Amino acid sequence: MKTRGFVNAVIGIWFILAPWMLGFSYDAGATSSSIVFGILQVIMSSWGANKPGWNSWQNWISLITGLLFILFPFIYSLTDGVLWSSIILGLMTVIFSLWSLSSKSKLKAVS
Repeated sequence: MKTRGFVNAVIGIWFILAPWMLGFSYDAGATSSSIVFGILQVIMSSWGANKPGWNSWQNWISLITGLLFILFPFIYSLTDGVLWSSIILGLMTVIFSLWSLSSKSKLKAVS
């Protein structure tokens, strides 16, 4: 798995754990959204890590998940700690997803 895919997977794991680590597990909607999108992030970033290029739908899903991570604290009116964690990690997800999307695949010639 490429480094950016690994980092995005770790970010997904963080969002799975965040409701308890950052203390918003009392909000059922925020908790379930964080877990679902965290799991989706882990799966898509792992699956799409070796599939660079604009045709990689896995990296597009990862990009969309990153955008949702950015919007997440505003949707659920969460506190400052959750706000900044979500925005920073969401931006990292978007950047790494765009990086993967813009990468060219390296096909090896078979002789």
